[in-house]
Amino acid sequence: MTPSQVIKQLNELKEEWRNQSFKYTPEQQKEYDKLIKLRRERVKYFYDNDLVSKGTPKKVDKTNQKNTTT
Repeated sequence: MTPSQVIKQLNELKEEWRNQSFKYTPEQQKEYDKLIKLRRERVKYFYDNDLVSKGTPKKVDKTNQKNTTT
């Protein structure tokens, strides 16, 4: 199952969950748990292989850096 399919199915389940007074049927709960497990494995893979953006590094003010080192 491709990652995009996992997300689409999760979104469909979320809609059904809303329409059913915020409750899953036992079959839906099993499907949700399976999809969440797949999604978490995918995200963990990205973090483990450093494929996640960490953001830009902080800018260091050179005048403050000189004052703290002396």
